[in-house]
This record gives sequence, structure tokens and C-alpha cells, in this order.
Amino acid sequence: MSDTGRTVSIVTQTCVRPERAEDFARWQGETSTVIARFAGFIEQRLTPPKPPLQQDWVILQRFESVDDATRWLASAERQQRIEGVTPMLLGRTDVHLVQDDASAARSSPVTTVISTRVKPGKEAEYRAWEAKIAAAQSKARGLQGYRFEPAIPGVQDDCVAILRFDSEQNMEAWLKSDERRRLIEESAPLVDEFHARTVQSGFEQWFRESTTAGAPLSIWKMDMIVLLTLYPVVFLWSQYVAFPYLGKMSFAISLFVGNTFSVVLTGFMVPWVANRMGWWLAPTGSRALAAHFIGAGLMMAAYALMVLVFWRLY
Repeated sequence: MSDTGRTVSIVTQTCVRPERAEDFARWQGETSTVIARFAGFIEQRLTPPKPPLQQDWVILQRFESVDDATRWLASAERQQRIEGVTPMLLGRTDVHLVQDDASAARSSPVTTVISTRVKPGKEAEYRAWEAKIAAAQSKARGLQGYRFEPAIPGVQDDCVAILRFDSEQNMEAWLKSDERRRLIEESAPLVDEFHARTVQSGFEQWFRESTTAGAPLSIWKMDMIVLLTLYPVVFLWSQYVAFPYLGKMSFAISLFVGNTFSVVLTGFMVPWVANRMGWWLAPTGSRALAAHFIGAGLMMAAYALMVLVFWRLY
């Protein structure tokens, strides 16, 4: 493990040509097979774009230490993979090394990654400015965390600031605020290049603790567990609340209230179920193939049982 006891992630953000999205996903799957052979590799996760907030594909590759991550970044195998993907991409690709803080990541629905190329000889002045903007943004509504990663000579030329907010609205309010604009203008003589990209969380945060560190999550399994918990919530809400009490309300309002209740309750139920289905979400050993079929069969049986019970009773 690293000296700090925390893992290290390589976070890559890139824009893919729309017509090459399937090719890129396939390329990334092949890359995961190559990177899995490297010492210290833990896991790889791929998040597709979520317009309008997140326009980029985001690849997170976790390693046990900075040295392990650096060996992958400098490897001939990675360079060969990059050459194969170049025709699929648009614009620049950002690659950052970040010390992990998994608990904070799970609790933050939106994150902004800000890259800054500091002018040579201006490093000390920039760090002083960074302390100033950090103090200002600590008062921003909805800020859940902030981290500054300095440039790593020979590995990462940019400084990286990571801001985590509880909502898109609060994030946008700070990024577009007059106070931040004045501070950014103040830093102009210190930097050569500056830009920000946004990452939005998905279902992964509900499942992270239920799988082993090296096992990627299967989207179809995640969807099946979400459906298992969402169906009874929506059915019972409709039967006991929406129809009897909200029937005279506007359909738009009634639907919004129902969706809010469903999302909140499902947010508690999905992790509970996932933590008990870890043997199926990320099976290991000689019986892994059997676990895939057994788990899927149990899920299908649970669906059928719920439909049958609700059909007979209601």
C-alpha cells in the first residue's frame, strides 16, 4: 500500500466522437484486461457521459500506490493502447493522479475537477493564491469537500483541485459567482492554462461496499437490484398513498412527490440488498460461473413472487 495508507486513482476524462461510443467502450474493456496484469492494480471503472452536466467519458483506475500508478502511465502497453484510441477522441484528454477518499466520493453527487498549468517560477505564488481561493470556497453553499493535488514532476504537469458539492445547483452557483471570478482573474499572471470538467455520480455509490476491491460491477446486475427494490416501493406507494390521497392533485405534482419518495427509500434499500448479494455481484473462485446463474435465477424468482402476490392481493 502507499505510505499514507490510501490508494491512488488515475482519473481520465475524455470526449469521444458520438459515432465511436461503442468502439470506445469495447476498447476500454480490452484495456482493462491489459491493466489487470500490472502490479498494484485494484480496479477500473468506466462512467459514460451524462449530458448536460457531464459531457465526458470518465475512467477511474485504482492502484495501491503512486509508484504502481506511475508504472502503468509510463508503460509501453499503455502507450500502445492510447495510439489505438486516438481516432475515436475529440479535443484534449485530462489524466490526473489523485489520492483516494472513498467515503467522501460516495456522498457527493457532483464533482468538479479543475486542472491548472502553473507558469515556471510561479509555484510559490500560486500555492498562496490557492490557499486564498480555498478559504473563500469553504463558505460556498453545498460544498462537501475540497482537495488540492500539486503537480508531480515527470508524471503530472498540472495542479489539480477537486471540489465536491451536494447538488449541481450549488456547484454552478459557486463556479459562476462574482467572488470566484475575481479570484480567477487575480491568478491569471500565474498560470499558463486553466480549465474545469464535471463528473456526476451514478448507481455505483450504492454498490461500492458490497463487492471486493478488484471486481468491476456489472451494470445488468446493478439494474436488477434497483428494479427489485423499486417495484414494490412504487406499487405500495401507488396503492396506499397516491390513489387514495393524491388522486385529486395535479398528475405532475403527484408524480413528482411519488418519485421523490421512491428515490429516497430506494437509496436506503439498494445498499442493504447489495451488501447481502455481494457473492453474486462479484463472484470469485471456481464457482463464479454458477454464482452468476444462481443469483440471476433468485432475482427472477423474486420478481415473479412479487408480481404474483400483488396480483392476487390487489
